[in-house]
Amino acid sequence: MNFTRWSARLPGTQRRAAARTDRGSVPAARGEYERGKQERRPDPVTDIPALEDLSVRDVLGELPALAALVYGPEHRVAYVNGAYATAFGPRQAGAPAAESCPELAELGLLPLLDQVLRSGKPRTVKSRKAQGGAEAEKTANEADGTPPGTPPGTTAATAAPNRHTDGPFTRSYTVTCTPVDCRGTAGILIYAADVTDHAEAAERLRGSERRHRRTVVTLQRSLLPQELEQPDDLRVAATYRPGGEDAAVGGDWYDVITLGAGRTALVIGDVMGRGVRAAAVMGQLRTAVRAYARLDLPPHEVLQLLDGLAAEIDASQIATCVYAVHDPNEGLLEYASAGHLPLLVRAQDGSVTRAEDPTGPPLGTGGWQHTSAAIALPPGSTAVLYTDGLVERRGEDIDEGVARLERALSGAQGTPQVVCDRLIRALGVTDDHDDDVAVLVLQHPARTGADAELFHNAALDLLGGIEAAPRARAFATGVLASWRFPVELRDLGVLATSELVANSLQHGTPPMRLRLRRTDRRLIIEVTDGDDHLPRRRRAEPADEAGRGISIVATIASSWGSRRTPGGGKAVWCEFALPH
Repeated sequence: MNFTRWSARLPGTQRRAAARTDRGSVPAARGEYERGKQERRPDPVTDIPALEDLSVRDVLGELPALAALVYGPEHRVAYVNGAYATAFGPRQAGAPAAESCPELAELGLLPLLDQVLRSGKPRTVKSRKAQGGAEAEKTANEADGTPPGTPPGTTAATAAPNRHTDGPFTRSYTVTCTPVDCRGTAGILIYAADVTDHAEAAERLRGSERRHRRTVVTLQRSLLPQELEQPDDLRVAATYRPGGEDAAVGGDWYDVITLGAGRTALVIGDVMGRGVRAAAVMGQLRTAVRAYARLDLPPHEVLQLLDGLAAEIDASQIATCVYAVHDPNEGLLEYASAGHLPLLVRAQDGSVTRAEDPTGPPLGTGGWQHTSAAIALPPGSTAVLYTDGLVERRGEDIDEGVARLERALSGAQGTPQVVCDRLIRALGVTDDHDDDVAVLVLQHPARTGADAELFHNAALDLLGGIEAAPRARAFATGVLASWRFPVELRDLGVLATSELVANSLQHGTPPMRLRLRRTDRRLIIEVTDGDDHLPRRRRAEPADEAGRGISIVATIASSWGSRRTPGGGKAVWCEFALPH
C-alpha cells in the first residue's frame, strides 16, 4: 500500500510516528533527514511542554476569562492576565484596587473582597455590568465579526455603519472571588467570565415576558366592566389588582347587572389557570352570566346553566363563582356559590356575618344540583365579594385569611371604594403580590332626611273580582299624587297599573298584589300573582279583543319584564324614568 494513503488513515500521533519510522528506514534519505531534523522549526503540536512545566502565571495568562490577583487589606494589585488588561487596560502592580481598578467598584466587588478576606470563603456574583475600553470593544467585535462601536448582541448585518469607533461599552460578567495564600499574605483571586450574550438573551426573554404580561393584563381589564352599573338602592365599587411581575395574570372577574324592578345581580368569579387562555374563558363566562341574568332566574339556576357552559368551553379548566341577587323589597341578598369563598356582610354595628352555605363544586365539574340561600342586607350594611388572591397565603390555611378579612371588614367604614382600598391594604396586597385580586363591595345605605323622601313603597292586596281593577286604579292615583309626580307621569302610571292588573286578573290566579315603588331615579309598578306562566308581548290582530295590554305597557314605559317568584308564581313589572 502506498505510504501516504496508509498514513493518512492513522490518528495524528501515530501518523507522525509512522512518518519518522518510514524516513528512518530509507538509507538514501537518512543524511537528508538528519540535516532536516537540525534545521526544522519547532512543531506546536509535537513540542507541547509538559503540564508540570507550566507556571500559574502561564496558565492564567492563556485563559480567555479575566483573572486578577490582589492581596492585603487594601487589595493591592499583584497580577492581571492578558484578558483582564484587554478588557480594562493594564493595572499598576502594588496599587490599591480602590484607586487603580475602578471596574471593581463598578462591579460592586470591593465590599465583596472585604467579606472574602474576613471569612476566608469564596463568593460569587452573577451578571454584573461594567464598562470596558475601546480595546475591549474592538476585540469583542472582531470575535463577533461586527464593526467597532457596535453594541453587544448586534450582528454585522444589522450594525449601523456610522457608529462611534471608540469610547466605553458595557459587558456583563459573572465573578468569583476565591481566597488564596499570596507569599504568606492573604490574597484573593478574582475570576470573571464574560456572560454578556447570556445576559442579553435573558434580558430579551424578560422583555418578551413583560410584553406578554402587559398584553394579558390589557385583555383582562378590557373584559372586565369599564364602568359599574349603579343601582338605585345600592352603592357599589370594585377593584382588580393583577399580580406582580413574577406572577402570571389569572382569570378573576366581577360584574354588576341591573335586572329591573329595583333588583340587582352581583357576581364574582375566578377561572383556574393563568395567562391569555384563563382571561379568554373568563370573558366568555362573564358574557354568559349577563345573558342568563336577563332571564331573571334564581341564583342556583344561573349557576346550573354556567356549569354546563363552562364544561363546553374548556373541560380542562374550572372556575369558581358567586352569583347573588339583591331585592330591595325583601331586604335580602339571595345567592348561590360554585366552589367560591363565602361572601361577608357587615352590619351597621360592625358585626360581620359569613355566608357559609350552600356551596357547590366549581363550574365545569358537572353532575351537581346547586341551591340558593339568602342573607339579610338591611339598611346600613355592607357586603363583600372577593377572590382567593385577597386571603390566600402560602403556608397558611385559607380560613385564617378569611378570618383576617372579617376583622378588617369589621373596622372598615366609608364609601364602597374606600372600603375596597382599606381591605386591600389590610390584607397586605402590594404591587408585587403573587396572585391577582378582585374585590366587589356593595352597601345598602341607611337614608335619612331629604334623601329618605326620595324612596317610598306602597302595596295593595287584590282579592280578585270586577272591583279589583277600579280599586287598583284608585290606589295608584292616590299614591302617585302623594308622591308629587307630574300629572303626565301620574296618568301613565295609572294606565300601566290598570293594564298589568287586568292581565293578572285574566291570566293569573290569586293571591294577587300590587306594589308601587319610587326611587330617586324611577317609578316601579309591579303586580304578582300565583300563576307561573310568563306573559309575552305579541302582535294583536284588529279583530282581537285581548292581547294588547303588555304591548301598551311596553310602549309607554321605559322598560318592562317578568320573572317567576320562589313561591310558585310570577311578577310582571314596568318602570318609568323620573324627570330631572
